[in-house]
Amino acid sequence: MEEPRKYKIEEEMNKLNLKNYKAASRVIPKHLKIAFNTFHNYRKLPVSGKADIPYATVRLLEGVFGLKDGELANYPIEMKTLDTLIREEARCQGEDEKKI
Repeated sequence: MEEPRKYKIEEEMNKLNLKNYKAASRVIPKHLKIAFNTFHNYRKLPVSGKADIPYATVRLLEGVFGLKDGELANYPIEMKTLDTLIREEARCQGEDEKKI
């Protein structure tokens, strides 16, 4: 079984008819100012992989496919506020001090 992909680019491309699919394969890389092979690689990124697409490019792709912010991602993104991160760090440092 194939590993899930990080982004829904392939799914969006597969929604197109053949004529538009071929056109999209040409014009999207030009619009993003990337090579065709780079676009092809973006489409195949596995969820567990470390490689990623630059944020600005993801936003452009969401616009190209008519998606809302964050809809291109095919995985949940854990979001924490700065206050939460600071509290968690303080808790960890407090535990470290108790171990000394």
